[in-house]
Amino acid sequence: MALQAPEGTKDLLPDEAKFWAHFKATAADMFGRYGYVTIETPVFEQTELFVRGIGEATDVVSKEMFTAISGENLNKLLGGGTIKGKSRLSLRPEGTAGVVRAVVQHDLVPQGAAPAKLMYAGPMFRAERPQKGRQRQFNQVGVECLGAEDPSVDAEGIIMLMRFFAAIGIPVDATRLLVNSMGCEQCRPAYRDAVKAYMDAHADELCDECKRRAEINPLRAFDCKNPDCAAVMADAPKITEHLCDDCREHYDTVKAYLGGAGLSFEEDPKLVRGLDYYTRTVFEVQVTEGMGSQNAIGGGGRYDKLAEEVGGRPTPGFGFALGYERCALALQAAGYEFPAARRCDFFVACVDDSVRAEAFSLVQACRDAGLIGEMDHQHRSLKSQFKLADKLGAVVVAVLGPDELAAGQVKVRNMRTHQESAADLAALKKLLAHFGGEPFGGEADSLEAVLGKLEAR
Repeated sequence: MALQAPEGTKDLLPDEAKFWAHFKATAADMFGRYGYVTIETPVFEQTELFVRGIGEATDVVSKEMFTAISGENLNKLLGGGTIKGKSRLSLRPEGTAGVVRAVVQHDLVPQGAAPAKLMYAGPMFRAERPQKGRQRQFNQVGVECLGAEDPSVDAEGIIMLMRFFAAIGIPVDATRLLVNSMGCEQCRPAYRDAVKAYMDAHADELCDECKRRAEINPLRAFDCKNPDCAAVMADAPKITEHLCDDCREHYDTVKAYLGGAGLSFEEDPKLVRGLDYYTRTVFEVQVTEGMGSQNAIGGGGRYDKLAEEVGGRPTPGFGFALGYERCALALQAAGYEFPAARRCDFFVACVDDSVRAEAFSLVQACRDAGLIGEMDHQHRSLKSQFKLADKLGAVVVAVLGPDELAAGQVKVRNMRTHQESAADLAALKKLLAHFGGEPFGGEADSLEAVLGKLEAR
C-alpha cells in the first residue's frame, strides 16, 4: 500500500496552494495598510515558552502539544537520563507566544518606542482528534501589536480582521462577531472566585474535567463542549458584572469604536477563548451556516501580561489569529471555487523533432519576457500538443515546422478565437524582448489584438 499523509494533515494541491498564497498576500496587503509588517519565527520553541505563556492548565499545553526531540536526546530519555530545559522543544500550537518571545529577545519595543506591529503566516500543530475544520497541522495568519494599551488598538485590529474577511470573499452577512472583556488582574481574581464557588455548588452536574478546572482555572469551564456542563455554565456569574472601572471603560470604548465603524457585534459574557494569557478584550468571528460546530474562523484579544510571563519588561499587547482551513471551508460553503493553478500565456508546438531546438529557444524568450511559456517535453503528436495547450489554458499557440522555420516564420493561433496567421519569427522574438511581463488574458477578439498587446510594448 502506498504511504499516505499523516492523520490530521492534508496536502495543499496546486490549486489550493495557489489560493493559500493569494490568502497570505491579501492579508499582507490589508494588514499592511494598518502598519503591520511580517515576522517569521521558528515552528518549534522551548516547551517552557508555551507552558509559561499559554498556561499549563490549558488543553493546548496539557494535551495537544507535539514534542520535538532529536534522536540523541530520545536515546538519553529511553536510557533513563535527562535532557536540559533548552532541549525540551515543542512544535508551536499557536503563533502569539513565539512572536512575543521574539519581541522580548530582540527588544523590538524599547522604552518609549512606537508599538511593534507584526504579522505572521504559517503552520501550527495540535494533537487533536482530526475532523472537518480541525487538523493536527493547520495554517494560521495572525497579527500582534506590542507596546500600546489604548482600546483603539483593539478596535482597529477587529475592524482590520473583518475588512480582511470581506476582501477574501467571505460574506459579511454570513458571519457574526462576538466580543467580551476578560477583566484584569485587579478584577478577575474576584470573578474567578465567584465562578469557582458556583461550580462547587453544581459539582455533581459537571464532568470530571470541569471539576479539575474548578481547582486550577475555573474560567476554562466555559469552553467545555459537554452539553450538560454548557447548560450549567450558562447560568454562571458573568464577567461583565465584575469588571473594575478601568476595564469597564476600556471595554465600552472598544465597543464605541466598533459601532462607529459600522460593525455589528454581539456581546457574549461566556466568551473566554482557550488560552490563559488574555486580559480585557477578547473576540471571536464565527460563520453562521455550513460549518457545524467548527464555525470559528478567527479571534483573539488583549494580553497585557504575556511579555512579562516570558521574561520581558511589562509590555501591553493585542493580537488575533485566523485559521486558513476554516476560512477555506467558509468560502466553499459560500460557493467559492479555487482558481486553477496552472496557466499558460504562450505555448510553442513542434511539427516534428527537427525544430525542437528553435522551439526551445522561442519558449525561453517568452519566459525571459515575463510570460508563462510552455512546450511539449514528451514528443507528442501535433494534435496532442494542441490538447495539452488547451488543458493548460494557453492564450496563444505558436506552431513551428520545417517549412515555417525555413521561411523564417511561425504560425500563431489565438486559442480564444481560433484565428491563425503567420508571423515573422525574428520580429516576434524582438517583440518579446521588449515585452514588459504583463500576462495575456481577457477576451481578445482577434489574433491581431493579442499580438498588438506585444507590439504596444
